[in-house]
Amino acid sequence: MSLKETLNNDIKTAMKAKDKETLAVLRMIKTAVQAAEIDKKEELNAEEELTILAREAKQRRESLAEFVKAGRDELVAKTEAEIEIVERYLPKQLSVEEVKEVIATVAEKIGATTQKEFGKLMGAVMQELKGKADGNVIKEQVKAHLG
Repeated sequence: MSLKETLNNDIKTAMKAKDKETLAVLRMIKTAVQAAEIDKKEELNAEEELTILAREAKQRRESLAEFVKAGRDELVAKTEAEIEIVERYLPKQLSVEEVKEVIATVAEKIGATTQKEFGKLMGAVMQELKGKADGNVIKEQVKAHLG
């Protein structure tokens, strides 16, 4: 089942359950997917859908950090709930140890050993872990690996 079909089914379920918070988040995700399809002028593939979901999750994590910094507890709770809903549609996130293993494997495969090759390694690892781990975690671990 495609992401759009899954979203449509989950939107119906949320409407029947009168779950306004979930419904709002699902509609935002669906709108983002539809906007991307309009821009592309064709259906999205699974990787492109994953990119949109990762972007939605990242935006909410950044907002969460700002709300925590500003002491906006009511918005912190709401944003945490939104992140949880978005993450239902993302693949299981890898642990730091799993990210380190992938970095070591990719670094060995492409021969990256120095800080000068950070961009090369980062790009390859991001391609490998797209949507499976947070970009900031990957960046920190690539620096540590080359450091």
